[in-house]
Amino acid sequence: MNVDFVREYCLSLARATESLQWGETLCFRIGRGGKIFAMLSLNEVPPGLSLKTDPERFAELTEIEGIVPARYVGRYKWITLERLDVLAAHELQSLIKNSYHMVAQKMPKITLRKDVDRKVARFTQERIASIPQLTLPQQPASLISPQ
Repeated sequence: MNVDFVREYCLSLARATESLQWGETLCFRIGRGGKIFAMLSLNEVPPGLSLKTDPERFAELTEIEGIVPARYVGRYKWITLERLDVLAAHELQSLIKNSYHMVAQKMPKITLRKDVDRKVARFTQERIASIPQLTLPQQPASLISPQ
């Protein structure tokens, strides 16, 4: 498990974006400027990953060596994996996806809808621009009769 794998997986989720914040922390959000569902600390060696979990899993996961409550947001059931190899790849993918869904459920539906509408509008504009312009042949003036 490495930084590139985590980054690619996070960005493969619908509407996921990334931004660098707080020095060298790569934040993965739902939508542009939306809520964070994962944080990858690039300034630590080895890099750490913070994710939201449900209360039941929080207690279970924090008993594993290398997984601790996240700094500042642990009370909201966020965990930090001190190393990316603490869990198997499929377990980590499952935690990332679960974090994504938990955060998405808390987002206002209008925010999610606006983000989808923007993408649809951009796609539609690109499709319209790619269609060749249709030109109709000019009809002779003698065929056009005023009424």
